Amino acid sequence: MAVKLNAKNRQDLRTSNTKALRAEGEVPGIIYGYQVEPKAVSVNSIELLKTVRDEGRNAVISLQIDGDSVDVMLHEYQVDPLRDEMIHADFYAVNMSEALDVEVAIALEAEAKGTKEGGVLQQPLYNIQLRAKPNEIPDQITVNVSDLAVGDSILVSDLKDGKNYEILEDEATTIVTVLVPDEEPEEPAEADENAEPEVIGEKEESTDE
Repeated sequence: MAVKLNAKNRQDLRTSNTKALRAEGEVPGIIYGYQVEPKAVSVNSIELLKTVRDEGRNAVISLQIDGDSVDVMLHEYQVDPLRDEMIHADFYAVNMSEALDVEVAIALEAEAKGTKEGGVLQQPLYNIQLRAKPNEIPDQITVNVSDLAVGDSILVSDLKDGKNYEILEDEATTIVTVLVPDEEPEEPAEADENAEPEVIGEKEESTDE
């Protein structure tokens, strides 16, 4: 079920008005996509961030605009790096019966036995491409690494398509691996501090008179 979020029509698109909206705690945005004419809107920044935090990046949001309801997903957004605030949001209107290509986070579960043997766990892939209907997109893909020994890896090919989604990632892509620990280099042998240096080319003194 889609989570509801109130939005307002944004008629005045001048820069001064956009700045005023942000100062009031609103995030300017736009809606486009399935059976929707592009429309400028604004939403409360706190409510939007709370929705994304609680429901996930791929949540279906029911935007309430002047009595109308539009099912959307947060497609893209811009953040002010200095203030760490969302300054613009793009909402994509979705067809709930049509599958979408999305990116879903990968979460590792348990502790790899190889790390107990001194191995180093490395995760090259943090997100995976899936195809699913909007209301069937998983929050995350969980990968159990408990059986990974030193030198072992889990590839995309080791995963199986879910009941309601299809994996699109290259099957040869490594998700997680346990690397062999680096061998410590041998320390050079310490020289004998009391040994006299050899003088090259010096002749031995003769004992004959």
